Amino acid sequence: MKILGIGNAIVDVICKVDDAFINKNNLTKSTMKLFFDENEFKNLLTNLKIEKTVSGGSVANSIVGLSQLGNKFGFICKFSDDEFGEKYEEGLKQENVEYLYSKKIEKLPTGTCLILVTPDSERTMCTFLGTAGKISENDINADDIKNSEITFLEGYLWDEGEPTKAFNKAIKNSTKTAMSLSDLFCVERHKKNFLDLVQNELDIIFANEQEIISLIDAKSFNEVVSFSKKQNKHIVITRGDKGAIAINKNDVYEYPAKENLQIKDLTGAGDLFAAGYLHGLINNFNILECLKKGTELSSKIIQKIGARI
Repeated sequence: MKILGIGNAIVDVICKVDDAFINKNNLTKSTMKLFFDENEFKNLLTNLKIEKTVSGGSVANSIVGLSQLGNKFGFICKFSDDEFGEKYEEGLKQENVEYLYSKKIEKLPTGTCLILVTPDSERTMCTFLGTAGKISENDINADDIKNSEITFLEGYLWDEGEPTKAFNKAIKNSTKTAMSLSDLFCVERHKKNFLDLVQNELDIIFANEQEIISLIDAKSFNEVVSFSKKQNKHIVITRGDKGAIAINKNDVYEYPAKENLQIKDLTGAGDLFAAGYLHGLINNFNILECLKKGTELSSKIIQKIGARI
């Protein structure tokens, strides 16, 4: 298997809202907020019109994108044998993704993410992880990891306790490990741990400009480039309308953003960029071609609602 993804199994519920709704509910636009109270989470949905419901999750979106490009990949996640869990599994099967986990009835329900899209196309995410946040090392088969060329992890999955053990087991058994920093909220919540992962454990890192600047407390993007060169890693950074940049050891590559796009929803932009970039890597594209493929996929996804092409 070329790539094995490990991430949160989240059912995305997409709704359109105005800025007043974001402010009224004390949310920070363009970030993700975790909800630990299921009832509080459900109250947000009251009186909202649901535009679309789809099997989601950051790495899941990337793995599905890779599968749609004709690649065969696997995915490990955790969801319950409930209504949303069945829909989630059906969604993976429809995309020909090999699902490497036997679902069962869990104590918590399948995870859900309320994606609030404002008129400027920014997305604000409210996530109730449910059983997705309870993934443990027992859910990870070391042989599946060893039989994959790249293990792709998401920052959303990392948390103290059992998820950390799952992370460590995956990294320990990986030939090569890639990870997305996922979200500014995740970076600020786990900055010390994420920095350690970037510097000492990971081979390939995906981040947006906001996330990487926060991670190293940079004052300018030039500091980010200097930091990345020193790591002797493969660090890929998306910069919105400034395009994308890849720092591979000491070499820097840049690719411009596409122009004149009819942007509808930024959900999944980073996930599909990573899919395009990884597709290039495993098919021996050069780095500029990888950046081009990532930009191509992310440009497609932001012109529609949802995170699936």
